[in-house]
Amino acid sequence: MVLALLGWIDQPRKFRVDPAITAELDQIRLMPNGIGGAPPEIDFTLGQPYENDSYNLSQGKRLYTWFGCSSCHGDGRGAAGPSFLDGWWLYGPEMVSIVASIRDGRPHGMPAFQNRMTIEQIWQLAGYVQTIGAYSAKVSAPSRNDAKHTRPSENRAPAAIIFDEGPVGIDPEQGPNP
Repeated sequence: MVLALLGWIDQPRKFRVDPAITAELDQIRLMPNGIGGAPPEIDFTLGQPYENDSYNLSQGKRLYTWFGCSSCHGDGRGAAGPSFLDGWWLYGPEMVSIVASIRDGRPHGMPAFQNRMTIEQIWQLAGYVQTIGAYSAKVSAPSRNDAKHTRPSENRAPAAIIFDEGPVGIDPEQGPNP
């Protein structure tokens, strides 16, 4: 009970974000080529909650299921859409690039979600997507699935397993894997 209280004191949950903060989250600055960029200053002020907060990562995991991301990306290994675990991030693994991909969509099948979810939900989903392809373990992680586990949990650096499998085929659009 004491540990639960300490956990709550350490990280109080805010279920609703101030509208001014939500407006600031939409102010990402992309590079001219649309790859990479700078996150809004509010992200740093808040301590990057969408990357480092278990509650936001759990919400992102819920959104990943609700919006059907697994129908294209599977459990992160890819299907009709690209894999998050193969070491290739066409537009970069940074939060800004992932947010831009979800918000604005990308060519060859990635739809834009800016009219389907709020900007805060987009940031939560981007935080979760980043943990799927994380190459180093994080302290925070989303909640565990109740279903069968096809790979380690998101905070256990699942992509490291893929890199130990040896050489992989060449994707004609991406070139040889790193």
